[in-house]
Amino acid sequence: MLRLSGKARRQVRLPLPQDVGDALLAYIEQERPHVHQEAVFLSMIAPYRPFAQSSHVSTIVALALKRAGISDPPSTGACLLRHSAATSMLRSGATLEAVGTVLRHRSLDMTAHYAKVDVAMLEQVAQPWPGELPC
Repeated sequence: MLRLSGKARRQVRLPLPQDVGDALLAYIEQERPHVHQEAVFLSMIAPYRPFAQSSHVSTIVALALKRAGISDPPSTGACLLRHSAATSMLRSGATLEAVGTVLRHRSLDMTAHYAKVDVAMLEQVAQPWPGELPC
């Protein structure tokens, strides 16, 4: 299980998929500074400590986008990670309810905001309208 802290300091426990666990283990064994800290993710520059503010994640995302040469992303902060995760989950067949649980939303309306509909994907699964259409 993975314990996440979110907005309003709400904490939730989520199952940890195998591939995520493998990636976390690789990070801890190969990249994470070797210090006694409970938090998984730490600053990579001494003193090694957890991020003081959640906005630091947004700063890291913005810098990564700049290094990658992406000049006009739909958003530049941590929200981009949430949008990407929601879209990827939907494309893999997850329901809006499942996506909302992972994103820790209280309403499906908020989840729908993050999980933008992929029109090309909808065209592949859309059924023809029953009956004849008038001209």
